[in-house]
Amino acid sequence: MHQLYRASLLVSAVCFCLNTTVHAQAPTASIGSVTASPTSASTSALQTAVEAAAVARSAHTGDTDSVSPAVTDLVRDIDVSATEFQRFVRDTTGRPLPLFGYNLFTGGRTFPSLQNVPVPSDYVIGPGDEIALRIWGVVEADTSLRVDRNGQVAIPRVGVVNVAGLKSSQLEDALRSQVGKYLKNFQLNATMGRLRSIQVFVVGQARKPGAYTVSSLSSLVSVLFESGGPAAGGSMRKVQLKRNGQVISTIDLYKFIAEGDKSADTYLLPGDVIVIPPAGPRVAMIGALGTPAIYELSRPEEPISQVLSYGGGMLSLTTPHKVLIERIDATRAKAPRSVVERALDAKGLRSTLKDGDVVTLFKISPAFSNAVTLRGNVAAPLRYSYKSGMRVADLIPERDALIQADYYTRKNIMVQYESGDKVSAARVASEIKNLLEEINWDYAAIERIDPNDVRTQLIPFNLGKAIKDKDPAHNLQLQPGDVITIFGVKDLPVPVGKRTQFVRLSGEVKVPGFYQIQPGETLKQLIARAGGMTEQAYPYATELTREKTRAQQQANLDRAIRRLESDIAGQALTTVQNANNAESAAAVQAQVAAQKQLLARMQSLKASGRIALELKPERPEYPDLPLEDGDSITIPVRPGFVSVFGAVLAENAFIHRPDASVEDYLERAGLLREADVDAALIIRADGSVEGNTAHRRWFGSGGFMSRELQPGDAIFVPEKFDRRSAYTQFIQGAKDWTAIFYQFGLGAAAIKTIRD
Repeated sequence: MHQLYRASLLVSAVCFCLNTTVHAQAPTASIGSVTASPTSASTSALQTAVEAAAVARSAHTGDTDSVSPAVTDLVRDIDVSATEFQRFVRDTTGRPLPLFGYNLFTGGRTFPSLQNVPVPSDYVIGPGDEIALRIWGVVEADTSLRVDRNGQVAIPRVGVVNVAGLKSSQLEDALRSQVGKYLKNFQLNATMGRLRSIQVFVVGQARKPGAYTVSSLSSLVSVLFESGGPAAGGSMRKVQLKRNGQVISTIDLYKFIAEGDKSADTYLLPGDVIVIPPAGPRVAMIGALGTPAIYELSRPEEPISQVLSYGGGMLSLTTPHKVLIERIDATRAKAPRSVVERALDAKGLRSTLKDGDVVTLFKISPAFSNAVTLRGNVAAPLRYSYKSGMRVADLIPERDALIQADYYTRKNIMVQYESGDKVSAARVASEIKNLLEEINWDYAAIERIDPNDVRTQLIPFNLGKAIKDKDPAHNLQLQPGDVITIFGVKDLPVPVGKRTQFVRLSGEVKVPGFYQIQPGETLKQLIARAGGMTEQAYPYATELTREKTRAQQQANLDRAIRRLESDIAGQALTTVQNANNAESAAAVQAQVAAQKQLLARMQSLKASGRIALELKPERPEYPDLPLEDGDSITIPVRPGFVSVFGAVLAENAFIHRPDASVEDYLERAGLLREADVDAALIIRADGSVEGNTAHRRWFGSGGFMSRELQPGDAIFVPEKFDRRSAYTQFIQGAKDWTAIFYQFGLGAAAIKTIRD
């Protein structure tokens, strides 16, 4: 409680200091300097007070970790620079609006010295100025004269001359007249040298009020920039310059910003006072205008057109038919707000705005009065002009309008900037495909807004009958605002009979090449259409690859790799935790490394998309499998070898022998000690795979090792994961059980000792 009480006293003291700081006079600044802002000081002091209170509160509650976030959030939420009207607009509209024109004085600008600039002709000479005087002729003189506090200069052999109050344009004639009283036959030139510094005052609702020492060439506007301009509560419309208690000039900074009007700007004299009065009536302008902001009025009421001109006027996208004015009626009890609707015509622009008004301008409607929209699988998806009685066929008069522009781009790229010798046969073969996005001639749709129910209607029609046959039942009459969508065969999948499909046939056929297939055409029919197979063809090893199958195989392979990766990680963790000595741990680490190496090899595999036809070697007859777009069929030459690879001494291709079995080929290749024969595989030439298991016999009828192989088959023998011998595994198990029994015996002995 004592700490909380001390913090409260500190807050009270800081608040007292804030009040005295606001009314304290700012210190005198040098040329181009800016005094410290009371607002900044207030903010810093306020933050210090809040932090002190928060520290005391946290000490009282015992929660010291949450002090900094609470203090930061509290200080962030206090917007000391916003005016009450800005907060009012933000609360009512949900949008924070800036004060128009005040950003002109922000940004930390630095202003150059005004000493090395030409002196204007109407500059008034005063004490502290220097005059560079040159005389030649019968007498030569080059001297610098300083105007004393009495406004006089002393010219050698001439005497004292009063120059205070003269304009710079009058100086040379005045000095020539005085010197001419004493000299004849001479020439004279007089210019301004170093200029004096003057002290002026900036008071009122200024961002940084105080006394400023500036160049005598400074004007009202330049000092406003040095002082930071009006504060948030200061006026931009009636900044006054007072001299000897009289108002010398009043400048409207809105005219300076919008029009560059500096006619009211005046050069300053020592002792001048710049007064920034409180801001006058303000209105908020939001919505579809160039500069949404809060504007200050120059008088109690101003026309809407005048206020709009400050921010650049209306945009072309602003609707002239409607503008809303939210107004506070101060004459009634509780000052209720009302909404006034105006049109931005000649009469509406003359309507006046008052203090506290919030004006909302709206955008024009994006709806088109005479347009229909064509989109989808077309050459130019655009909005087109609607004409009375317009129909679908009028919107698409030519078939070329249904060919997308990127078709020609893809077509041109095939030979762009290339000579014939750079185009490979493999590339030409891969690029023979349907480049055209084909049209769905059976279905298209019109989207139309029902004005009665204000909902969308979908009107389907047959595009072919509408354009080709001009059938009135499908060549529908359009209305303004309709959206006509043309679909392609890929947008809405159509039956295969209505698609253009290409397949590639290569290898041992009479006429290999690319063929456009008919709906439901099979491999056997396609080969017959290509002239049949050659005498060297090996139909049992026919390769049929399909892109759809490849994608599915790759997805399955990726899924299996992820599962294997998870299993290896889990198994490695379990095995390491169960290892009871350093030797076992090292063996486990080696096993895990081998498994990870196998996983890396699997991750490099890519699916081929091959479909196993499962043909009989003695009578290979193709199944009635319909072909699809993009299929690739290769009929190889009959090979004369069988491949063996994996954990064998000689990975090689061995001559095929009709009576040779798997065991014969493995004996020729030579098995390694690490070979896992139980997991061996036979990869048939037709794409199928046969595996072995540990429960099958190596020898005998029906066994894996006694199976016959066909030309083009391959045998794969993987390596074992656990390469320990049976003896080593037995000894390791015996050690583990011995350790368990030993520990059990020690425990039993200990229990017996305790009981005794």
